[in-house]
Amino acid sequence: MIILIFFFAHWFLSLFFQTFFLHRYASHKMFTFSKGWEKVFYIMTYIFQGSSFLNPRAYAILHRMHHAYSDTEQDPHSPHFFKDIFRMTFHTKNIFQNVLKYKHLPEKRFTGNYPEWKFMDFLGNTAFSRIGFGVLYTLFYVFFATQWWMFLLLPIHFLMGPIHGAIVNWCGHKYGYSNFDNKDKSKNTTPFDFLMLGELFQNNHHKFPNSPNFAKRWFEFDPVYPFMRLLHMLRIIKLRKIAG
Repeated sequence: MIILIFFFAHWFLSLFFQTFFLHRYASHKMFTFSKGWEKVFYIMTYIFQGSSFLNPRAYAILHRMHHAYSDTEQDPHSPHFFKDIFRMTFHTKNIFQNVLKYKHLPEKRFTGNYPEWKFMDFLGNTAFSRIGFGVLYTLFYVFFATQWWMFLLLPIHFLMGPIHGAIVNWCGHKYGYSNFDNKDKSKNTTPFDFLMLGELFQNNHHKFPNSPNFAKRWFEFDPVYPFMRLLHMLRIIKLRKIAG
């Protein structure tokens, strides 16, 4: 039971900071922070993504490219140009690394207006940090695992961020239904997206890319949006006023 609690806690906390901080804030600026709160959530993103920490600048640039080139050959991760999810993910990883290391210079329209913290960005991308988190995950399993099969969950911990991205990028543009004609192949995979915290409302999101609520129909529910409303009421964030 302890192992499963740890696994699902890591799954949802890592995913929350990916959708909240990297996607909705860094990529789209759906809300604003004070500099102090931005650093707090920067640190929490690093802690809960751990060994698979994703650099906010590179994440934001790739995501903006994805919106501009959705489901075309220039899209960094459209599933319609790859035979399987693994080849798509490896292709995305290469582009991400090139942007991260300034080997690929994106168009100016994709840059700027994202959070940057040189120390945290450096630390999160070091082998020391990634391996260190991996060791901590492994030690937790050594102390608390009661069955051999539980250790099979460890690779998911190590690659949590890329796994979340792969699921969203593959399923969100292949499976489900469409509310809007976005001139691409984006889909809403499920009307109640708890497992991916609203990220699989891709069709809605591509129609209204700056809207903080990914759900658009009465039967749809984005579980992160009420939390964003709460943070707005507490004046931790300030939501933008966006139509749609």
